[in-house]
Amino acid sequence: MARLPRTPTSRTGMLRGARRAWPVVLMAWERWQALPEADKERYRRQAREYVARGRRVIEARSSGRGPRRPR
Repeated sequence: MARLPRTPTSRTGMLRGARRAWPVVLMAWERWQALPEADKERYRRQAREYVARGRRVIEARSSGRGPRRPR
């Protein structure tokens, strides 16, 4: 019986991915903690603006107003 190839969504694949991502996540967290509060607020505001823009685009596409993606 032939073995199926492992998929990235398998349990071992997820664990391997988590182990590989952990140092990057930790470094990002440490850099975030070291930022001045004004910079943190600027990034938060920027993220809120991105979310609002994305919602407007999704709403425009679902209501038929706005550009459609090519198929």
